[in-house]
Amino acid sequence: MNEQVCLHLNPGDRQLQKLAGSDPSMGALMNAVGELRIPLRTDYFDALVRSIIGQQISVKAAVTVRARLKEAAGVLTPAKVLSLDPEVLRGAGVSPTKISYMHDLSSRITSGELDLQRLPRMDNDEVLVALTAVKGIGRWTADMFLIHSLGRMDVLVMGDAGLQRAARWLHRLPEHGQRKYLEQVGHLWVPYGTAASLYLWEAINLGWVDSGQGPEVWIDNHNI
Repeated sequence: MNEQVCLHLNPGDRQLQKLAGSDPSMGALMNAVGELRIPLRTDYFDALVRSIIGQQISVKAAVTVRARLKEAAGVLTPAKVLSLDPEVLRGAGVSPTKISYMHDLSSRITSGELDLQRLPRMDNDEVLVALTAVKGIGRWTADMFLIHSLGRMDVLVMGDAGLQRAARWLHRLPEHGQRKYLEQVGHLWVPYGTAASLYLWEAINLGWVDSGQGPEVWIDNHNI
């Protein structure tokens, strides 16, 4: 059995040391969290379908829909999606709007308009253009694909509300109405925006960001 491909982040790596040098607060967070191993979703079609299904519903609900869809339809391919009776998709909990998105994605792939296997050879901007041409795939979904499927290291997901919140927490930024905190500090993380994003998400997952306590409570041993 092949080992799953992962994006491996180690604070001791040269690239992350450069990131820490540019932003000591981020460096302290990385040291406090330690190594991260992020499994990559290398089945690109499945990854995009998962993203479409998960839009505007909870993670738990998305898992339930995917499980029902797998039980009803088996392994999904673009041709299979197009051949399925829409009632099968609706019966699994996929909304009519999301069905139209899945059909558009599948049609572009089967026609050759979108070649998923070319995406790893394209630069970030080219991938963004190719993916956001698909109905239902916006910038956030495309950015997540760059990180979680292609493993690109230079992606900062500006449209992610959690990251905005975490950036404010890490740098103790004063609250303001526009809440564009990433815009204030994101330049410190170029060209390692992916690492910054993943460590900030992990701080959210650990409960640090929303604890009501400052970063020094959690990473006070790292002198930020």
